[in-house]
Amino acid sequence: MRIDIITVLPELLKSPFEASILKRAIDAGLVEVNFHNLRDYTSDKYKSIDDTQFGGGAGMVMMIEPIDKCISHLKSQRDYDEIIYMTPDGETLKQGIANHLSLKENIIILCGHYKGVDQRVRDQFITKEISIGDYVLSGGELGAAVLCDSIIRLIPGVLGNETSALTDSFQDNLLAPPIYTKPREYKGWKVPELLFGGNTPKIEKWREEQAYLRTKERRPDLLDD
Repeated sequence: MRIDIITVLPELLKSPFEASILKRAIDAGLVEVNFHNLRDYTSDKYKSIDDTQFGGGAGMVMMIEPIDKCISHLKSQRDYDEIIYMTPDGETLKQGIANHLSLKENIIILCGHYKGVDQRVRDQFITKEISIGDYVLSGGELGAAVLCDSIIRLIPGVLGNETSALTDSFQDNLLAPPIYTKPREYKGWKVPELLFGGNTPKIEKWREEQAYLRTKERRPDLLDD
């Protein structure tokens, strides 16, 4: 998979990809992540990529020309499955979206900034708009990092145990059940005895029941889906 991220602040984005699972995936050649500074695609001598909005109003708007030049340059080199815009009014990121995008080959992610992008960018170039929650950040960079993490960890070979991702919360519209590790007892707090019996079918049934009960208590809306 190849992910190209268009941003005003590439230095803000690089850190999450330089450690842990994302770094291992990149080093192993399972994913290629590239950062493109939008200021490299402006013809303005001051490297400006934003201007005031027509009709008046507070906040600057990202101009269409540098975005068009950057996207057109990338598309001249390869075909892209999705061109994603990170925006608060996009579709809320859910596990199903991450699952779907993890099967793609080439993705562009455009990080919004300031007041947002010229609407013509959204009309002409963007194939999917994604939000990571009902709140506003200073820019789309942190959202893009979250999206990439949710996608990359699903690529075969990235996690040490590929079945691990399949038992995560939200994969089957249920939250994950309680999990335990050593010691077996700590300060009088004990691990459920059932988990030590070696009866795998019984343990799996217990986990399914616990997942359902936890979902019903904390996120009943998931059961409606």
